[in-house]
Amino acid sequence: MVFYFKARPDVGDFTIFMGLDKHENEELIKYGFPEDIWFHVDKMSSAHVYVRMKRGQTIDDISEGNKVNNVDVVYTPWYNLKKTASMDVGQIGFHNSKMVRTVRVEKRINEVVNRLNKTKVERTPDLKAEREAVNAAERAERKLQLRDKKRREEMERLDKERQAEIRSYKGLMVSEKMTSNKQIASASKSLQELEDDFM
Repeated sequence: MVFYFKARPDVGDFTIFMGLDKHENEELIKYGFPEDIWFHVDKMSSAHVYVRMKRGQTIDDISEGNKVNNVDVVYTPWYNLKKTASMDVGQIGFHNSKMVRTVRVEKRINEVVNRLNKTKVERTPDLKAEREAVNAAERAERKLQLRDKKRREEMERLDKERQAEIRSYKGLMVSEKMTSNKQIASASKSLQELEDDFM
């Protein structure tokens, strides 16, 4: 079971979600998105909470709220979470501790907690399938971008060839377009007619 919340549904803001227990936390750790930001109350047993950012948003776009007073909340991008085989279920570490931020929350803001609770939805998602669908969409987008890039490069190459052809003298000295003196003489024109044609 995963609990989903909307931070500010009136403006279509972030989706917040958390697992029911440490086993769901394992799935959330395993199948997170690069846009996800992981939160946990420092030095306390608490849920792993995630905020799903929109593309282009950063960790700096997040504002804070809390359920209890005087707690430190640690947060970091999902891709900074490190899970090893020796860790207990639900336990994590970090790849880069410099990417972990801590914020001191002095006072519970009931208005925020109440607003979040009104948006609470319980679902049993297939996290693996969601992640695979996102991966497939990203691969398709990269493939399309690569195809467009190759097409642009081919158009540029053809254009350069055309420009080089225009600048070259190859088109001026084509034997089919030339007339020899013998051909002129065989046309049985007199010297006067040839001079008149020239002028």
